[in-house]
Amino acid sequence: MADLDLRLVRYFTAVAEHRHFGRAAEALHITQPSLSRQIAALEQQLGARLLDRTPRGTRLTEAGEVFLPRARALLRAAEQAAAETRAAAEPSRFTVGFTSGLIVTSAVRELRRRHPDADVRSRHLRWDGARAALLERRVDAVVTRLPFATDQLEVTVLYDEPRAVVVPVDHRLAGKESVTVDDIADEPMPRITGADPAWASFWRLEPRPDGRPVPEGPEILDLEDKFEVVAAGEALVITAYPTGVRLRPDVTAVPLHGVEPSQVALATRAGDRSRLVSAFRKIARTHLTRPSEPA
Repeated sequence: MADLDLRLVRYFTAVAEHRHFGRAAEALHITQPSLSRQIAALEQQLGARLLDRTPRGTRLTEAGEVFLPRARALLRAAEQAAAETRAAAEPSRFTVGFTSGLIVTSAVRELRRRHPDADVRSRHLRWDGARAALLERRVDAVVTRLPFATDQLEVTVLYDEPRAVVVPVDHRLAGKESVTVDDIADEPMPRITGADPAWASFWRLEPRPDGRPVPEGPEILDLEDKFEVVAAGEALVITAYPTGVRLRPDVTAVPLHGVEPSQVALATRAGDRSRLVSAFRKIARTHLTRPSEPA
């Protein structure tokens, strides 16, 4: 069999994820007829039909279900191979990843000042993407919030953040100086699809001290959806107290007392002792501190 064309594999995963040729073609910035021809070429190359069109969209065949996880693994391996090759060829390139609500500008600027020969960049990551981005060498350091799996990583806590409950502005708790776990015991909280269990437990405060289950709110697909369900009155969420950050006007944050704080941490690959990693670790400890309260 001929070698697989990674471009065709990427097209297949796009259709599999969108479950619709039209939406996949739009996301890939190609025409739908062209995408159909590319998928047909891949199916011919594999000797198996991967996708079936239906009145409601597109579904995977049995062969497609088998091929999809392997296709994703193949694309990840190719991206990692390219990243590692670039890293070897360009030892002076350094990328700092960061997740939502965290600011790395001061440390990035200081690293550039101290190492003007280096190509220093920053890159926003999904809330759950820090570990994968490091291990796949898409970034060289990440500033994010614990908890997350730290094996194969070197992690340094930079500072603590108190936690808060986000409520609608017309909620019974809005405007209070602080609340406790007992105050929110009967309030539903959303669950994020696919979230790491340790991460979900930390941000949902489960198990609760009295052993009561957390009332279930709506299932959401991404962290950015949380404020929408709060504003709609469907659930409350717990977040790091938003120092220096303005929330949307229809929700407000109330400090949550009696719980351990969130921790902002710097993570790098274990055993990575390159000059830029070592320099950034030192800079981060002095430049990345808890923001001041908003005026």
